Amino acid sequence: LQFTPAQVKELSSTGLAHVGDGAYELLCRSYLVCGGDRTVQKLHKDTVNLVRASTQAKMADAILDHLTEEEQGYYRRGKNAHTHAHPKSATAKEYALATGLEALFGALYLLGRQSRILELFSKMMEVYDGL
Repeated sequence: LQFTPAQVKELSSTGLAHVGDGAYELLCRSYLVCGGDRTVQKLHKDTVNLVRASTQAKMADAILDHLTEEEQGYYRRGKNAHTHAHPKSATAKEYALATGLEALFGALYLLGRQSRILELFSKMMEVYDGL
């Protein structure tokens, strides 16, 4: 799939976040598998930790200064989405930041900008490895 910027603009922010959630989780799983031999239980536990809203919020914070103006717009759309609930494991603010990150990744994925996704994800993992 490769959408035009106009097509991405027509999608809801929650729709972008939905796609971005999947793209982000796949990147996390790939990153963890490449990190060495782990049991299935350890892979699952580490994946859950990486995709948790509180962790995503920290990761979003790490890349904000590296986003283009267009990317900041996608991020803001997700962050400002009117979600009605958030998980018990995260604050409303963390959930909003995580939704912004997912919307950004969803937009970039649909636009076919995988190299940019990988660049941002690498910056995020540098921070994660330091936690």
